[in-house]
Amino acid sequence: MTTIDIYPAIDMRGGKCVRLYKGDYAQETIYGDSPFDMAKSFAQAGAKFVHMVDLDGAKDGERVHAADVIRVAQQLDIHVQIGGGIRSEEDVRFYLENGVDRVIIGSLAIREPQLVVRFIEKFGAERIVIGIDAKDGMVATHGWLETSNQSAVEVGRYFIEQGAKHIIFTDIATDGTLQGPNITANEQLANNTGAQVIVSGGMSSLADIQAVKRAAENTSIRGVIIGKALYTGQFTLTQALEEAK
Repeated sequence: MTTIDIYPAIDMRGGKCVRLYKGDYAQETIYGDSPFDMAKSFAQAGAKFVHMVDLDGAKDGERVHAADVIRVAQQLDIHVQIGGGIRSEEDVRFYLENGVDRVIIGSLAIREPQLVVRFIEKFGAERIVIGIDAKDGMVATHGWLETSNQSAVEVGRYFIEQGAKHIIFTDIATDGTLQGPNITANEQLANNTGAQVIVSGGMSSLADIQAVKRAAENTSIRGVIIGKALYTGQFTLTQALEEAK
């Protein structure tokens, strides 16, 4: 039986743990005052990974919540991947040298693909994750405020050919909606690129985890990010981890 990795998500804005609805900064719900305490609870529940997103950083193009991220990476027994506001080699190096396991590159992958290829060569394919966020199959950038003219599959294929391994794929239409993930789009990306795909957006039930597991049996889908469903009590992280085995 296929097992998948569970990545509980912590989206940070204004120092707090929040969730946005479909990436809309105007539709925000606050779920906690401390990213560190949230990560600690995930680690205590048995999570191997935590997926952290600096929403202020994504919008402003700089590291805003770096202190929170580094504290989690250095003080807790959990692997950290961080995205949002990573715009330079200095940003990447800063995180990786301070205990973070993986850095997620989103907007920069579209704007300066050659630079991101250099990151992969310099820091290794295990540590640089390509974040592809799509609206109707087309890639969105800058905190989802802009849409590019490139498809998710085109972008994914390019980076896999350049040596990348991991892609986080977010379907913006489902993110924060609890309507279930877009399994078909994730399967298409996996099948057309060979990437180890981490599914993101719309997780609402243990049945959704089962659906991702079924998709993983015949594709290179490897994991799933869960955010709002944990915060609103659709199921517990312990249940999710059990289901993923």
